[in-house]
Amino acid sequence: MGTQLAIVILLAVLPRSSGFGQQPRPLPHVLVQTEAGDIEIEVDVVRAPISAGRFLKHIAAGFYTGGRFHRTVKMDNQPENDVIIEVIQASLNPDHANDAGDPIVLERTSLTGFKHLDGVVSTPRGTPDSARSGFFICINDQPSLDFGGKRNPDGQGFGAFGRVVRGMDVVRKIQQAPNNDAQNLTPPIKILSVKRLE
Repeated sequence: MGTQLAIVILLAVLPRSSGFGQQPRPLPHVLVQTEAGDIEIEVDVVRAPISAGRFLKHIAAGFYTGGRFHRTVKMDNQPENDVIIEVIQASLNPDHANDAGDPIVLERTSLTGFKHLDGVVSTPRGTPDSARSGFFICINDQPSLDFGGKRNPDGQGFGAFGRVVRGMDVVRKIQQAPNNDAQNLTPPIKILSVKRLE
């Protein structure tokens, strides 16, 4: 009776998606090749399947090749904001701006547990459930981008879906590149290609 109870408890706590002896499948990685160097990103299709899925779909379609890092937000270029952040932001190739698809649901950090820490990749948005394309990368921890944070006054935060595993030196180099008063990189940093790594 004791052995049977132990087995029942063990089965209850084991993840339902994996069987005995199976290892969790590794998360996909993508390589972002830019004029400034390479950035490797781990894409979390488990915690943020909607945002991650859209990102991978755009990569598979080649929409980021010919895109650009167009925006840098740093400590000294956001005088109009009460809540200060540090990120760089990228966009699709302009030729595919109308191919992004319908807006996706905001995967709030209160549900995913995926916080905006140094190197985390997330979804730009205006209103909730309005993100279509593009991504930004956090430089240093940015809790004001999480659910309850006030960088966006609605307090819903942004949808984190990945993290940089190699190339944060390139991210920081892009952040410090020349920019105008509107946070636009001048000139933008070209994205040469984005490809999924096997």
